Amino acid sequence: MSLEEIRDIRKKKSDDLAGAMAVYPIDSNLDSNIVDVIAKWSANDGKTKDVTIGGRVMAKRGQGAIFFADLYDGTASIQIVLKKDSIDDAKLTLFENTIDIGDFIATSGTFFITKRGEKSMEVHDWKMLSKSLRPLPEKWEGVKDAETQMRQRYLQILTDEEVKNKFIKRINIVSEIRNFLTKADYLEVETPMFHPLYGGASAIPFTTKYEALDSEFYLRISPELYLKRLLIAGFPKVFELNRNFRNEGIDVTHSPEFTMLEFYSAYETAKDQRDFTEKMIKQIVKKIHDANSFANNGNIISVEGDFEVVSYFDLIQKNTGITNPQNQTREEVAIEAERLGVKVDREDSVSKIWDSIYKKHCRPKLIQPTFIIDYPAVMLPLAKRKMENPDLVDAFQLVIGGVEVVKAFSELNDPIDQRKRFEEQEKTKKLGEKDAQSLDEDFIEAMEYGMPPSAGVGIGIDRLVMLLTDTHNIRDVILFPTLKPKK
Repeated sequence: MSLEEIRDIRKKKSDDLAGAMAVYPIDSNLDSNIVDVIAKWSANDGKTKDVTIGGRVMAKRGQGAIFFADLYDGTASIQIVLKKDSIDDAKLTLFENTIDIGDFIATSGTFFITKRGEKSMEVHDWKMLSKSLRPLPEKWEGVKDAETQMRQRYLQILTDEEVKNKFIKRINIVSEIRNFLTKADYLEVETPMFHPLYGGASAIPFTTKYEALDSEFYLRISPELYLKRLLIAGFPKVFELNRNFRNEGIDVTHSPEFTMLEFYSAYETAKDQRDFTEKMIKQIVKKIHDANSFANNGNIISVEGDFEVVSYFDLIQKNTGITNPQNQTREEVAIEAERLGVKVDREDSVSKIWDSIYKKHCRPKLIQPTFIIDYPAVMLPLAKRKMENPDLVDAFQLVIGGVEVVKAFSELNDPIDQRKRFEEQEKTKKLGEKDAQSLDEDFIEAMEYGMPPSAGVGIGIDRLVMLLTDTHNIRDVILFPTLKPKK
């Protein structure tokens, strides 16, 4: 039978039912959810008065004088039983002829234990809450097609407990992060999603027309420059859990719309934030897994003890055999990249080439938590230079399971140096590097009023959830990922 034929049959049942009761009533008039009712019933040794619960019919069986159904309300499931001597004959007939799997109903009755030992409700009355016109996927088969899983995530969650629990873990991870930062005296703030000039990261933006202002705006690629303005304003510690948008490729670790955590603290350094971040990651792992280790991609990742720390160029030298890498010219680095099978485009800067080498030959090998420090200044134009070596910046990344989870640095607060660094980025952009950052005069003006020494951290929430749930595609941890529209 086709989907349209099934829909027509269910629509006919809905019409038939409408003569006896409301098919989509406003009020549910429930006494409790199922999990609480079961708990109270167990605490009272099975003695209950009539209660009213509601939920979706997930299974239906029986005929004639007795019917069984499984009712699920999102908190728990329970078997309901409708018997000829316990409910009005007309209501029993209506249930038999009009109820389908997927319908939402409310049932009133008492609880008992069947001969098989199953806690059940003996139904004395029921009413429709919402008629389902389309059939649900078979629960034991679920939603198999990968694209359908993402387009109709609601069906996948409904029929796959493992998927549902993964997204609950995501919610718990975000909640734990909020609690951790709030207890450390960080203030949660909100900054604009529409930016007159994109910045705060090296990325290609989405553009949009703001009709009321007759101006072109960009969807946020990072909240960094606005959060730093709040440090200038006098807030000592701020954070934002935000949606970012980058008009770039889609792969297993990249989504054009994604969730970031960024937090900034005045009067602290990258080293301070490194210690703070390590403590946060350890607490989240303990909270989510009730252990100091977890499985990921066939590896057991441990967060016990101090995380390893390695410098960027030492890591490259160790994994590629390139000697003295930080002193090589662009041409020399391009030759090394070719030897290592790394593609180089004509417009790529030396830092871009280094980054490509690192991503192919270094990062995948970092399975246990590892902090990478001492990045070239040209790679991070918003980071403060190291006092002992101005060619490097005071920054770190945290890589776990071969995936970059955290990027952080001591924030550049010298407006003269910031202008120079932005100007260098502008030159790179003119040479063809599309994701180079722009010169932001408004931000430099704010910085000239005085910005305290500070350090900031960015954490990709989607990647962190992937890591902690042993998931291997970023779209599988985003409830409704961006997909190409159906034709």
